[in-house]
Amino acid sequence: MSFMIRNRKTRWMSLIILLYITASPFMQAQTWFYVSPSGDDGHDGSRQSPFQTIERAQAEARRASGEVTIVLREATYRLSAPLLFTPQDGAAGKSLTIRSCPGEKVVISGSLALDNLQWEPFRKGILKARVDGHPVMDMLLVNGDIRPMARYPNYDPEAIRFNGTAADATAPARVKNWKNPAGGYLHAMHGSDWGDFHYRITGKDKNGLLAMEGGWQNNRQYGLHVANRMVENIFEELDAPGEWFYDANRSTLYYYPPEGENVNSVRFESPQVKHLIEFRGSRSNPVCNITLEGVDLTQTVRTFMEPYEPLLRSDWTIYRGGAVFFEGAEQCGLKNCNLYDLGGNAVFFSRYNRRCEVSGSHFTRIGASAVCFVGDPGAVRSPSFEYHLFVPADEIDRTHGPKSDLYPADCRVHDNLIHRIGLFEKQITGIELSMCSAITVSHNSIYDTPRAGINISEGTWGGHVLEFNDVFNTVKETGDHGSFNSWGRDRYWHPNGQVFDSLLTTAAHRKLVLADAIATVVIRNNRFRCDRGWDIDLDDGSTNYHIYNNLCLNGGLKLREGLYRVVENNILVNNTLFRHAWPRDNGNVFTRNIVMLPYERPFGHDTGGALTDQNIFTDSLSYKVARGYGTDAASLVVKVKFTDPASGDFSVSGDETEVFRTGFQNFDMHGFGVVSARLKALAEKPVMPVPVYNSNISDAETLTWEGVKIKTLTSLGERSATGMDSERGVYVVAVAAYGTELRDYIKSNDVILGFAGKPVNHLTDLFNALADADWKVAQQIVIFRNQEEHIVTLPGGIIRSNIR
Repeated sequence: MSFMIRNRKTRWMSLIILLYITASPFMQAQTWFYVSPSGDDGHDGSRQSPFQTIERAQAEARRASGEVTIVLREATYRLSAPLLFTPQDGAAGKSLTIRSCPGEKVVISGSLALDNLQWEPFRKGILKARVDGHPVMDMLLVNGDIRPMARYPNYDPEAIRFNGTAADATAPARVKNWKNPAGGYLHAMHGSDWGDFHYRITGKDKNGLLAMEGGWQNNRQYGLHVANRMVENIFEELDAPGEWFYDANRSTLYYYPPEGENVNSVRFESPQVKHLIEFRGSRSNPVCNITLEGVDLTQTVRTFMEPYEPLLRSDWTIYRGGAVFFEGAEQCGLKNCNLYDLGGNAVFFSRYNRRCEVSGSHFTRIGASAVCFVGDPGAVRSPSFEYHLFVPADEIDRTHGPKSDLYPADCRVHDNLIHRIGLFEKQITGIELSMCSAITVSHNSIYDTPRAGINISEGTWGGHVLEFNDVFNTVKETGDHGSFNSWGRDRYWHPNGQVFDSLLTTAAHRKLVLADAIATVVIRNNRFRCDRGWDIDLDDGSTNYHIYNNLCLNGGLKLREGLYRVVENNILVNNTLFRHAWPRDNGNVFTRNIVMLPYERPFGHDTGGALTDQNIFTDSLSYKVARGYGTDAASLVVKVKFTDPASGDFSVSGDETEVFRTGFQNFDMHGFGVVSARLKALAEKPVMPVPVYNSNISDAETLTWEGVKIKTLTSLGERSATGMDSERGVYVVAVAAYGTELRDYIKSNDVILGFAGKPVNHLTDLFNALADADWKVAQQIVIFRNQEEHIVTLPGGIIRSNIR
């Protein structure tokens, strides 16, 4: 008996020794270094004797092996150049973690503290001070708040675009008052609201015309919007509290402090660098196993005038860079960080990256996009780089897939709070996917964006999974877009619709449809709300998608062109399917979806795809419209009872057996957005709509005014959603994604209480007020929004009386 026990002990000890020997090297060596501003780079880097700089700790960490951790003690670490991590810092068999000390606030900043400013009066409330040296003065932060440059029109936090625009921003009458505008900027929206343009003013000629450089920030060169323009960094426009101007020739900062601000007791900072941290390796020698954890990353310069490159034939061009930049990285990432007050992109994965992750982080006040994955266009077969360009069919490379592996793949963006982004650039997004593969985007809360919350620029190379995200309050400054947006102008696609249709009739060209979109993109279990566009917008050519179990709260779902999209088991609250230019034999499937408005009239080929049927319409009007298009023979009309819409639970009540007989299945209504306790406490949620039903055609309960769907406010649910204390006014059900200028002034969930000085208690009142109004002059409309009344001025020329 004792022999057997000793023998077992021997075997167990042998096994333990073997496991120890063969275990990861990380178990064999754990090294810790500490950094503190009160330390000294001559110390040994221990907790008791920390280094003073991150660079010194990094140099020492390179000599260590196994698992290495650099702990940063509480402080603001200011950088004059990016921290650079290479394969020397992290490689196979070696890891590096840079993290904050638990419970301590660590800030890595790219700004210069403007100390010892000696302020003196200049004129009319403006002060001036000399600035030592020759710093970059592109942004100014005062006690951590970004202050506007001297600008016209003045900064307005309530304005829709650029915090204020004006048609006369560069009018000759204004320009003639500018003595030397060189160094100023013109920011303008695209003529169709498809993003924006930026120009640096280089001077003006003897006739007062501005000389400028720029305009490369948008890939649809259709011109600037005539009215939505703003100029900044013009000395003569320094006329409002909070504005500033820096005269580089005199090294003088001019500042107009807000009322009550003591300039001698506040902190002035100016960002100096474009990037804070760079991970740089290569396909053959990647930087591996490095994680940045629990730190704040802040204050980089704006990058809208840096060189940009087109993202194939999408509407985008982009600056290939960010505050945290990855190229040639494997198993690297950010965890539980805060990124804010950044001038350009926050995180950028460029070319080759594998198995990297951004998780548990908070992004806010970002100048451009939050997280970007962008491959190398050299990896794309037969690429084109502008909407109208194409490779002739007989010259297209017909090999499927990428040419190389210089693109991000198998990465994850999980549990991040992303909001108030696109401060300076508008062709941006929360998460951008271009020329990449198999990116998982899960449990992110994304809102307050000027364009899409999540954007896929083209089909190369698919395989992405987008799940459990909460995306809302998007497309706030642009148009013709969605909370989710994609393009698919891959090599099979042609900009001429007739040519495109003709090409798709040939078997050879059909084989190219999935040549770039080689793996299906899955969009499932998300909650989307867009009040100025579509909830889900699959634009030109977007191909090979499976879209299911999504709750679309307002804007419906658009499928333009493209093939092989399966859309099933989604709920389109107060909206519908938009079919735009579907090619013949497209393989599209739309089934088992709850649809609450009639299908929009399809344009292009009137085709129902491979299957448009077995859907659930909540009113007979919608069903009859669908039947008129030759679809939905087996679909049902059921006034669906949702469990608790006011709290966001749009699951179908269990007694709606007819709905479940179609195959529709309820899905999780509580798992959208961030999951970590820290971020859940910060994250906002979308406004929940009141389901609106039309029982039949004659009721005409919901009507349309210039793309705005409206009805008389009648129910307790509508009162609850809007905060109204009585059943009066006209309730705004939805606003069209495009084609109406009213979307700049009226929002979903508004209640119209008055028009042109007349009270509006129901639809008839609004109809009569519109009929009596002078359309050529501006008119005021009284709106109840966010628990209070607002007076909104509608410019002359956009008002119509045709309610239908």
